[in-house]
Amino acid sequence: MNLFSRTSLLRRPETRPETAPSPAAAGTAVLPDPGLAALTGEWMIDPAHSRIGFSVRHAMVTTVRGAFLEYESRLYFDGRNPARSRAQISLSTASVDTGVEQRDAHLTGRDFLDARKHPRMTYTSSSVQLIGKDVYRMTGDLTIRGITRPVVLDLTYIGHVTDPFGYERVGFDGTTTINRSDWGLTYNARLAEGGAMVSERLRLQFDIAAIRTPAAP
Repeated sequence: MNLFSRTSLLRRPETRPETAPSPAAAGTAVLPDPGLAALTGEWMIDPAHSRIGFSVRHAMVTTVRGAFLEYESRLYFDGRNPARSRAQISLSTASVDTGVEQRDAHLTGRDFLDARKHPRMTYTSSSVQLIGKDVYRMTGDLTIRGITRPVVLDLTYIGHVTDPFGYERVGFDGTTTINRSDWGLTYNARLAEGGAMVSERLRLQFDIAAIRTPAAP
């Protein structure tokens, strides 16, 4: 699914012990909404109405928020059989924007993303599962700085409309948390009062508006 293109919180499966079993895991089958069968096909993210962002606790007392402004993706959504859905997203590490130029330069430098050496970070799905009426769990591989680790992204289906210009639009959103040190993002500074300048936990946020890709003639 270009379930989504512009440039889910991602949570590693082993870090969810507190999460209650999904209906499917508990033995109760979750069936796709028949009305979503019509959405089956290729989609692309509308950059003007989407956001792939992140937030992280800074100095233990505040939160810094930012987003990636440039990205590409290939997405296929199967409304009849969600397991056949798939996504590939490639983000430009140099496109980080937190609203502060000096901070952006630090994030794209060697201490963090090292955009010169690693210009792209990618997420490639390996499986998709319907776990609730409007919730899809996508498992995949996230690669940052050449390090690839599995993550899970839960996405909530928001709705589907045809806009005044005749474009079919679908909305999803998701949020999850990863530990940045798992991808070699270990830079930090200690505070005099104790604790770290930048939290190890990083929240990823996906607000997606996708447009159906016209079928090839």
